[in-house]
Amino acid sequence: MWHAMFIEQIPFAEKILRTVLVYALIAVLFRLTGKRGLSNMSTFDFVVIFLLSNVVQNAVIGNDTSLTGGVVGAVTLVAVNALVNRVVASNTTAARIFDGRPTTVIRDGHVVQRALVHLGLRRSELDHAVRIQNGDDVSEIKKGVLEPGGQLVLSLEPAEQSASKGDVAELRDQLSRIESLLGAAS
Repeated sequence: MWHAMFIEQIPFAEKILRTVLVYALIAVLFRLTGKRGLSNMSTFDFVVIFLLSNVVQNAVIGNDTSLTGGVVGAVTLVAVNALVNRVVASNTTAARIFDGRPTTVIRDGHVVQRALVHLGLRRSELDHAVRIQNGDDVSEIKKGVLEPGGQLVLSLEPAEQSASKGDVAELRDQLSRIESLLGAAS
């Protein structure tokens, strides 16, 4: 029993190559399917992920059911993922290749319908994101961009933005100067 648990049934190099190739395939598939982040995943997206892990399991482990083979596969996956994350973080070309580019979904208060269709986003998801980010309606948004990581970044129209403490302080200073001028004139 103990012997079979630790003896590899396929060579380490093959196990590593299988894992790297499956990782690359899954990364390409997810890159081609869009920018939705985990927070924006639907039930169907989760179903696909769960089933996908089962579908590619044999491609990663092959005929190797040993504990050692599983450990090699797991370590390879984590190492490749860490390497890819570091390369993407330090290289803009790699980031563009792996993550893609931001996509404008709202322009001057109007939804860019073509972008929503391309990204597979529903209008209700966009409206929800606007409300979460303190907007009442898409018409209040100057620009809305879906970032490669799946975050929706909104810029309110200037007239819709709240006054900051700095804005209020500046108005108070101006009011004080006006009152001083009026007081000096009388």
